[in-house]
Amino acid sequence: MPMYESTKLDVSGGGGGGQVLDLETAVKDGILGGDVSGPVYTGVADKLDLKIMIQELESIDVPPVFICPISLEPMQEPVTLCTGQTYERSNILKWFSLGRYTCPTTMQELWDDSVTPNKTLQQLIYSWFSRKYAAMKKKSEDVHGRSIEILESLKKVKGQARVQALKELRKLVSSHSTAKKAVVGNNGVGLISLLLGPFTTHAVGSEAIGILVNLDLDLESKKNLMQPAKISLMVDMLNEGTIETKVNCTSLIEILMEADLGSEKVSSLSLLVGLLRLVKDKRHKIGVFAGLGLLKTICSHEAARNSLVSIGAVPQLVEILPSLSNDCLELALHVLEVVSTVHEGRLALKNCPHTIPNVVKLLMRVSESCTQFALSILWAVCKLAPDECAPLAVDAGLAAKLLLVIQSGCSPVLKQQSAELLKLCSLNYSASIFLSKCKLTRTIQ
Repeated sequence: MPMYESTKLDVSGGGGGGQVLDLETAVKDGILGGDVSGPVYTGVADKLDLKIMIQELESIDVPPVFICPISLEPMQEPVTLCTGQTYERSNILKWFSLGRYTCPTTMQELWDDSVTPNKTLQQLIYSWFSRKYAAMKKKSEDVHGRSIEILESLKKVKGQARVQALKELRKLVSSHSTAKKAVVGNNGVGLISLLLGPFTTHAVGSEAIGILVNLDLDLESKKNLMQPAKISLMVDMLNEGTIETKVNCTSLIEILMEADLGSEKVSSLSLLVGLLRLVKDKRHKIGVFAGLGLLKTICSHEAARNSLVSIGAVPQLVEILPSLSNDCLELALHVLEVVSTVHEGRLALKNCPHTIPNVVKLLMRVSESCTQFALSILWAVCKLAPDECAPLAVDAGLAAKLLLVIQSGCSPVLKQQSAELLKLCSLNYSASIFLSKCKLTRTIQ
């Protein structure tokens, strides 16, 4: 449950000069805030559980007078001390159990340690939450009904009317879990999937995919969306749509690929080109992250690695490494490390002039995972052409970085890899020249 801001209470159950309010006065004076119109729940037998209402309304702004100053959460059983300050019963009793006989808010010593149930405030709290809870349930029912209405209309409308209906439904499912349940429970996934095909306009397609990516798709729905015509439409929109559409298409394709339904067929050159454009667009970090995430998934298929190399992805990914955020950096290094497992990938990494300096800088910089990927990339390159690449790596400061790894708390596997790479880099030098060139004499000593 979230933490709520607490202030001195204006409502008390007795003592200390606090002001006693009934619900009508509280509403009139605006103490409760917001719209509090509707029935007041004062009965006992059919009362809703206050704890449940508080839990389900946890994201709502609660009036400060309802907040316990100790826990900063709404009170369910408020009690008032002799100082006039009010607290949740369980919280103040715990305070006393620790041997503290002062008022937590004023720090005054208590001349009377009894607590008085604040029935007036308790009724105010219950009534306020009851109203908000009833309003939430009514809105939820309205959203459910409206979602079903839109699904029915989609069976009939066409053209711009269809686009508008989908746009409204997309807003509902992105904001309300009730709408998602309504769509899934009323065959909405199948209906929306039918709208995707070779003759679908991008206006309809972008809204439909914006809906689907927000839903929990079952296996049958994913199989249906893996049809070539539907995938082709997603790839087209990934290349030509708005940034929101590109991210939605990327996310949906990744969801489908993770289901492992013959997903290697999805990895077309057009898709890879679109993802590289998305990754290189520095204006939209959300697109960079989504694009790299899908590239990571695609690279799990060996055939896709060669395709990625063939379109020039390696130098493009290497070039953007210095500008990436930490979460994106780990994804990019993962992709490059996987690409380095094929011969064409190693050649591309070796032939890119910025591979060694850019990757060396990332050792011991972000995380152990990034260091692991960077080591694997550097090993693949230096092993492929040690005479050419090892001196470049030494000049870029690799030896000092490897010693840091060896002396760090990294895993034994990483330390062993570092030691082997350090040995490989030293083969072209005598011991004294290697130490002098790397300026490591003092570090070794």
